Amino acid sequence: MAEQIFKYLVIGGGLAGASAVKGIRELDKTGSVVIVGAEKHLPYDRPPLSKKLWFGKKKVEEIFIHGNEFYSQNNVHLKLGVSITALDAKQKRITTDAGLRMGYEKLLIATGGSPRKLSIPGGDLEEVCYYRYLDDYLRIRSEAAEGKSAVIIGGGFIGSEVAAALNINKIDVTMVFTGEYLVDRIFPEYLGRAIQKKFMDRGVKVHSKDRPVSILKNGKIFITQTEGGKRIESDIVIAGVGIEPSIGFAAKAGLKTANGLVVDEYLKTTDPDIYAAGDNAVFPYKALGKTMRLEHWDNALNQGAHAGWNMAGANMAYTYMPYFFSDLFDFGYEAVGEISSGLETFADWRKEFETGVIYYLRDGIVVGAMMCNVWEKVNEARELIKSRAAVVAENLRGAIR
Repeated sequence: MAEQIFKYLVIGGGLAGASAVKGIRELDKTGSVVIVGAEKHLPYDRPPLSKKLWFGKKKVEEIFIHGNEFYSQNNVHLKLGVSITALDAKQKRITTDAGLRMGYEKLLIATGGSPRKLSIPGGDLEEVCYYRYLDDYLRIRSEAAEGKSAVIIGGGFIGSEVAAALNINKIDVTMVFTGEYLVDRIFPEYLGRAIQKKFMDRGVKVHSKDRPVSILKNGKIFITQTEGGKRIESDIVIAGVGIEPSIGFAAKAGLKTANGLVVDEYLKTTDPDIYAAGDNAVFPYKALGKTMRLEHWDNALNQGAHAGWNMAGANMAYTYMPYFFSDLFDFGYEAVGEISSGLETFADWRKEFETGVIYYLRDGIVVGAMMCNVWEKVNEARELIKSRAAVVAENLRGAIR
């Protein structure tokens, strides 16, 4: 089979890959471009899968980043439903699972991540849903009829969002997770416990500090057994226990990795013709003075576009500060910077546990901010973090309103 050679080859059919193509075309109108994606769908936004699609605020056809016409009008080749099996960085060539070989001048690896699997008996059952993809939403949506029951394993972003979405759609929801309280990686304990109470008040059963030890299928019913001795029957089991960056073929090719593909400020890997962006990229977060890997929509959107510009010759450092957001029933938030429950926090509430700003501090310096039901203040938070000014926590009252 003849090898095709493209000026720009983008591996990954998600938001970062689609944004990179748009960035490339803003600077290079004619260079040949191809997107190779493992999913059969056109690139789409993931946040609606656990948010707006469940609340009737979006339809499936509205989540696609671009329609087919964008790719055809911009002369972008699409190879979807295709996985990469090998990268030869010296020969500047990739090989797919179908045996197709493609060459490139510039390569972007925007493969994101794949769901972590439960290493317990029954964790590999085909019917257990590791919720991440559009096909997962379509499947669960078809199964989640009113009155059905679901066990959600995991109390982080995905677990809590899906639990709320199913509860609103009148599914009997039980959550099992190892943390002390919901979203304990980022929520201070007082907030996490308050949010957890909201879930329980709405009928969600919560088993914190527990973990599944087996999942059995008895006819159409799942039986989840927990370490704490719970035996939970359900129609649906959904696991949201994090992702692993999809970098296997890149690591085998000799690119530097560290829980992701390591890139410099220009989003270049250790090979100057190979870039990485999105959930799989470990990058220098300039405003925080540290390297990070972020699994957020806004980072994939902006980092992808930036990688595309640099592939097309812009040679600009990535200094953007991405934000992230979530909606848990009537509690919504936007956050930016370093958000960790392990940091010192100061809460400036207008209405306790509902409306206000939580500041995250290290050594008296604000490194992150979470705006709880306070909107359009992300830029103010960015400027506060960039200032790197030492503050007395109490003096932050009213800093962002």
